Amino acid sequence: MNTFPVARSILNPKELGDYIISQYDLGNNTDCSLFRTGMNHTYMLTGKSSKHVLRLYCHNWRTKKEIEEEISLLLSLKEKGLNISYPVPDANGNYIQEINAPEGIRYAVVFSFAEGGKVRFIDEDTCFYIGTIMGKFHQATKSKTYKRINYNTKTLTELPYQYANTYFHDDLPEMQYLKALGNDIKQLFEQIPLQQGVVHLDMWYDNMAITNENEVTVFDFDFFGNGPLILDVAYFCKHLFIIEPNKEVYSKKAQAFINGYQSINTLSQQDLNIIPHAAAAVFIFYLGVQSQRFDWSNIFLSENYLKMYVGRIQSWMKYHKD
Repeated sequence: MNTFPVARSILNPKELGDYIISQYDLGNNTDCSLFRTGMNHTYMLTGKSSKHVLRLYCHNWRTKKEIEEEISLLLSLKEKGLNISYPVPDANGNYIQEINAPEGIRYAVVFSFAEGGKVRFIDEDTCFYIGTIMGKFHQATKSKTYKRINYNTKTLTELPYQYANTYFHDDLPEMQYLKALGNDIKQLFEQIPLQQGVVHLDMWYDNMAITNENEVTVFDFDFFGNGPLILDVAYFCKHLFIIEPNKEVYSKKAQAFINGYQSINTLSQQDLNIIPHAAAAVFIFYLGVQSQRFDWSNIFLSENYLKMYVGRIQSWMKYHKD
């Protein structure tokens, strides 16, 4: 019987844990358990008095240099006092472990544990506070660039459309809508001088831990790169819009968030005006990611899913047009 190679594996938590624990001197009483799979695989390292998060990057997802840049960013943010989940070095001072998985080399990084839980429905005060956190992040990285993706209309809309086009035909109304919207975004981004810097590009409630005292810790910088700062602001507002059914309440929360952000980093009226298209651009980008990495979940890439996904973009754009 032939043994076939694998495209993607889920490593045994016990064996992986034993290796990581030995590298980090975490102690024999530390347990390793699989937390979730996704774009990368996340394991929890739980000891008697400490807790850490192990991210196991999928094969050929991020290069070692890209991960080194992420580590460099996070250590810089930690030094500046920002509330983020930061990388932890092993006993020899190394941050990246190379794991010889069945599909090839995978990289592993241990991060500090973010205290608190995920809060889906965030009140106005917390929205304001999250706005200040994002503003401080953008201020802390001002005038810096990293050897990561540059977010522009090519990487945000043009390439993602091509990736989606691999699975969905041009004639579908949803694809026609995305193509036209992508052209509108390109024209706007070329006309307006947007503030540039380092963006998280995935800062929403699922990547934040909030304590009972409303202390917020941001994590998962896997998609960070260089680009217009308004992308982060718009993306957070778009997720608030999806989550909050009462649009009057949404409007107040979004304004609180923007007020918090502007208390740290000022936005021009042109920045504010482009929020609808900036958020749409990020959502088109993530459709492209899903098309590239379809294997991480089998619910994607059906025409029904495309209708739902594009429908959310359409309702967002309609809200701001009305």
